[in-house]
Amino acid sequence: MEAKNASTGTGASRIVASVFGVLAGLGGITHGIGEVLQGNVAPSGIIIESWTQGPIAAYMGGEPGMTVVPNLLITGVLGIVVSAAVVVWAAGFVQRRHGGWILLLLAVGMMLFGGGFGPPIIGILAGVAGTRIAAPLTWWRTRLPVNLRRFLATLWPWLFAVAAINGLVLFVGSVVLVYTISFNNPDLFVGSFFFAVLSLPPTIVTGIAYDLETRERGRGV
Repeated sequence: MEAKNASTGTGASRIVASVFGVLAGLGGITHGIGEVLQGNVAPSGIIIESWTQGPIAAYMGGEPGMTVVPNLLITGVLGIVVSAAVVVWAAGFVQRRHGGWILLLLAVGMMLFGGGFGPPIIGILAGVAGTRIAAPLTWWRTRLPVNLRRFLATLWPWLFAVAAINGLVLFVGSVVLVYTISFNNPDLFVGSFFFAVLSLPPTIVTGIAYDLETRERGRGV
């Protein structure tokens, strides 16, 4: 059972990496579209506003980001391409050898090329989860007492569900809300982002405990 889970990446760490990697990539694409719409102009500095007009600019604070490319059109195109690569990799390939590290590096690229700040940070955390997919987890096995490990494992589905719903609202629901009903509450979106950053680490840790428990049961322990 352990060998099968390690090779196919069917555990909690894979789910966390895939779901939040996809959500992060979708968020990065949103940033890139706004930059493309600004056209073939130079940014005023390394820190940019991804959107300068429309509902996202009016109701979501313009979605700040950064770029190392002195052209917003090229930044946006690169941001969309790298963000799309994050989506594809997280959805289909993160379980491969070094897949988590590749997702992490793609998320860093997303930050450098106009993918915003929030999506890359979530993508980096998803990459961290991805590095645990096929790992032996020996360090965790020796340092987590059995009772604590089992308790954390029972928490994982609940923490994951809450974090995933928040992430869906943050990266997808927010855009739908501002375009459909002109929802104007940027503080709510900022709070949702900070909640995502705070909720993902315990979701990753409890996911590791969940995977350990699955492997131990597979051994008949």
